[in-house]
Amino acid sequence: MSARQKLNRRHFLQTTGAATAAGYFAGTSSLGNAQESPNERPVFATIGLRNQGWTITNKSFKYADFAAMADVDANVLGENIEKAKKAQGKAPEGYADYRKLLERKDIDAVMIAAPDHWHTKISVEAMLAGKDVYCEKPLTLTIDEGKLIEKIVKQTGRVFQVGTMQRTENNQRFLQAIAMIRDGRIGEIRKVTCGINGATGSPVIPAIDVPKGLDWDFWLGPAPKVPYRALPEMRKGYGGGVPLYTNCHYAWRNWYEYSGGQMNDWGAHHVDIATWALGADQSGPSKITPVSFSLPVDYKDGHPTVSDQYNSPTKFEIHANMPGDIPMVITSEGDNGIMFEGTKGRFFVNRGKIVGKPVEDLESNPLPEDAIENVYGGPVAANHTDNFVQAMRSRKQPISDVWTHNRMLETCHLANISIRLGRELNWDPTKREIVGDDEANSFLSRESRKGYEIDM
Repeated sequence: MSARQKLNRRHFLQTTGAATAAGYFAGTSSLGNAQESPNERPVFATIGLRNQGWTITNKSFKYADFAAMADVDANVLGENIEKAKKAQGKAPEGYADYRKLLERKDIDAVMIAAPDHWHTKISVEAMLAGKDVYCEKPLTLTIDEGKLIEKIVKQTGRVFQVGTMQRTENNQRFLQAIAMIRDGRIGEIRKVTCGINGATGSPVIPAIDVPKGLDWDFWLGPAPKVPYRALPEMRKGYGGGVPLYTNCHYAWRNWYEYSGGQMNDWGAHHVDIATWALGADQSGPSKITPVSFSLPVDYKDGHPTVSDQYNSPTKFEIHANMPGDIPMVITSEGDNGIMFEGTKGRFFVNRGKIVGKPVEDLESNPLPEDAIENVYGGPVAANHTDNFVQAMRSRKQPISDVWTHNRMLETCHLANISIRLGRELNWDPTKREIVGDDEANSFLSRESRKGYEIDM
């Protein structure tokens, strides 16, 4: 293991919170180089602003000043600039092209919440431009993209936080779960089950005119050139205000061209915590078995045979052989959350609860006072951005570092490959390749569309 790989949660360094900046949006970066001014507020920018883009921005105003925002949808960009102006008293500058934003020398870090197929290109180019990065999960579209990001983090020395905020937030329930396991409250782990919900397919979605204000070609970016598709019915609730059935806003999660379905969406949260709890965040599974699954369209040689319907799995049960021959079940059935089963009992945890007899027993037999801090690597940050800013000052990698994230996400990526090909996969976690299956290994990377390659 490299020295930088070890600079994660176990070597986390707690520092003081941000203080008020002497000047607002300074002309040059105060934190981007040697971190010589620990009391100055860093200058941030956000790239990709719908839903989670605004969520991570909004929780970060306490710690940073936002000087710029970028989005390929002019309507989304304008709306969020106005919200940011109201929140911080000054409007950030808006960009249709994030590359112009990266040219600015006053920006210390970028927060990336563009669709998954954009994560690696923007992240790499941001680091090479001298920016620290906070990028939403899942970090990558393929396993090889993860290896590239690791290479560039090591090459540039940038601080990189992945947005798997369950490592920090949610009332520390997930940290408590890991602390209980480390304290032997359920004995030796025998099985862990990650419930990540199923999905739905779609009707046939027709190609229609691109909505006004959306740069569709730039939205597609590295992905193949295809028509914009949508049906008239609008999405309600979280992510609402856009077509319910589309290959663009919000629904891109249901297309393998841009994401990995529920496996990479919710899996990136719960498989992450389960992998950490198993102590497998520096290794990975040895085998992935697709016990059952349902795909909404027909596939041939691992690729969907139609292009006008959602194509990611709707139901699934995947078994991953984790180190120590501990089975990890990833399923679309049951409650959303994680069930840990051991020789002395079991308990369940999700964002809203942690329940089971071992949890009830804490009332009379509490965990050691420092148990949760020992899991986290120090006092738990107020939120995931707080941890990121502290890491920017210390120049240590934050709680959701790229190495442990990629190791976890490899399980999710492999699960999707096994579903697409309909067969069991043997994985070498040392070489990080699929054993004896050239076709499956061909899914470890994807070619970027011409004109949208990563600018190295």
